[in-house]
Amino acid sequence: MASKSIYRVVFHNQGEIWELYAREIFQSDLWGFIELEAFVFEDVSKVVVDPSSEKLRRTFDGVTRSYIPLNAIVRIDEVEREGTPKAVKADSKVAEFPRPMNLPPRDDR
Repeated sequence: MASKSIYRVVFHNQGEIWELYAREIFQSDLWGFIELEAFVFEDVSKVVVDPSSEKLRRTFDGVTRSYIPLNAIVRIDEVEREGTPKAVKADSKVAEFPRPMNLPPRDDR
């Protein structure tokens, strides 16, 4: 049986860049969002604990599905195995370019 794909999703969140791993990712029915499900975290029995990884584990503890805005996503990769989730401060001088959201056409006209 083929192994299930794992996706690395890198996105902006409140002045930080978060890198998460998930087994399910797809376009949401909520317009302008990507859905992430089945988060993958490393084994908690490891001796060395990364504080940023532990922060993400606590943040997503009990979350079954998360909706990430399309304009916050930096990149999505399909990877062979999970890595360490990270939350790092976005220190670069490059800021995300704000762009207007185009709303879908309404049918009630």
